[in-house]
Amino acid sequence: MSTPGGAPGITTPAVPLPGPRPIDVALLASVFVVAACGLLYELAAGALASYVLGDSVLQFSTVIGTYLFAMGVGSWLSRYFERQLPAHFLRIELLVALIGGALPAVLFLANAYVPSAFRVLLYGMVLLVGTLVGLEIPLVMRILKRNVQLKDLVSQVLTFDYLGALAVSMAFPLLLVPQLGLVRTGLLFGFMNAAVAVWALWLFRHELRRFGAHALACALVLAALLAGLLGAEHITRFAEDKFYQDRIVLSSASPYQRIVVTHGRAGHRLYLNGNLQFAERDEYRYHEALVHPVMAAHGHPKRVAVLGGGDGMAVREVLKYPSVESVTLVELDPAMTQLFGSHPTLRQLNGDALASRKLTIVNTDAFQWLQQGDDTYDVIVVDFPDPTNFAIGKLYTNSFYALLDQRLAASGYAVVQTTSPLVARRSFWTVVTTIESVGLQARPYHAHVPSFGEWGFVIASRRPWRVPAELPAGLRFLDAAALPLLFDFPRDMARVPAEVNRLSNQVLVHTYEQEWGQVAH
Repeated sequence: MSTPGGAPGITTPAVPLPGPRPIDVALLASVFVVAACGLLYELAAGALASYVLGDSVLQFSTVIGTYLFAMGVGSWLSRYFERQLPAHFLRIELLVALIGGALPAVLFLANAYVPSAFRVLLYGMVLLVGTLVGLEIPLVMRILKRNVQLKDLVSQVLTFDYLGALAVSMAFPLLLVPQLGLVRTGLLFGFMNAAVAVWALWLFRHELRRFGAHALACALVLAALLAGLLGAEHITRFAEDKFYQDRIVLSSASPYQRIVVTHGRAGHRLYLNGNLQFAERDEYRYHEALVHPVMAAHGHPKRVAVLGGGDGMAVREVLKYPSVESVTLVELDPAMTQLFGSHPTLRQLNGDALASRKLTIVNTDAFQWLQQGDDTYDVIVVDFPDPTNFAIGKLYTNSFYALLDQRLAASGYAVVQTTSPLVARRSFWTVVTTIESVGLQARPYHAHVPSFGEWGFVIASRRPWRVPAELPAGLRFLDAAALPLLFDFPRDMARVPAEVNRLSNQVLVHTYEQEWGQVAH
């Protein structure tokens, strides 16, 4: 028997293909960690940008675009790294670990102490981290190229790269931010990047010319990140104490928002993503104005729904009506209802309303809740945060109000909190116009809440709204005589032309950002 190219009658033994070396497996595992860390820094930057600057779609889009551009720059620069590739890879890992890991902490502190520099620092750090991350993968591929065929190399590296990105994209909102917070999460992943550098130090110990210097750099970076991890809570509190001024008594990060409760001269204050939601000193003005004009006008409300308002303050006012048989509270964030239903001080503020037997809490998106049910309600109280981004802006669209109309009893009333008609005049009347566009009657009104200034609301209904003859006893702000005055708009808050806010344009988010941005600057 002969084989091609061999001597007749001689069998050429098969040459076994070399299997993956341990060093190659280790490098591929490093690709997984590198990809996970790189994406996490990107997500952390986007989340912080949306917290501080608002409009999460815009911020995430610009952060991601900047990051990907920087990665392209890094990939292009990798061509200039020709010798001592393991040493370059190790140094880049340490830089990514230090800069990327510190990114959330640095931005938190910048927002508290030098807010004017936040945007420049944000995009500067995103560019720097993105460039370094863009250098990592090409260097790993060139190191692996020594022993792995090109077709296998590309498929293996990209597989581990995508798997790392998938893992962190799932863990970031569901596990990491709720359990660790942004600062600690960033430092933890920086520590993981530094661990990859230490692993590279060991793998290539025979190739590195200055092993001692590399080892010292690894030790210093690991020590710095470990110190940051141990002091992460102090860093967060240091930044937030400066930002909020008052003493922070509670802080929590959920997949949806950062919840902070402070205590100072004005009593307790609630902030969501840095935006004030209520102050204990005058929240009664806001919640009485929100709830009682519709509840009292209805006459005998039995079934009530509250959309948003996870703090329980609106529910507290609703329960002042003996006719109420059931209240459904639809709150997206379970952390809100859990916090305000369990903490003694917060339970005292809402009158323990979330423990009422009449109350059913549904933790889901209000838009989906309206779509999926068919129960109708005598009164629906809509108490969402202001439309600072498109995720909230959809709850102020004509699509949302059309669904609201379907869930409102024929004789029912809905009321919508609607930002300031003085500061955000066009935004306020955009909501009025949008409600009218679905065929509902709209009755706008306003009340002065010192913590917010002049604040607006809109009643939506099929039947005309009439001034109620009486209100519940014991109210601190409203009475039957003063109630009609809330419906009078002076010239500087009078109606102006406005567009309908639709899902397809979200004009309200842009208008709101422009009007409140002028105040901020």
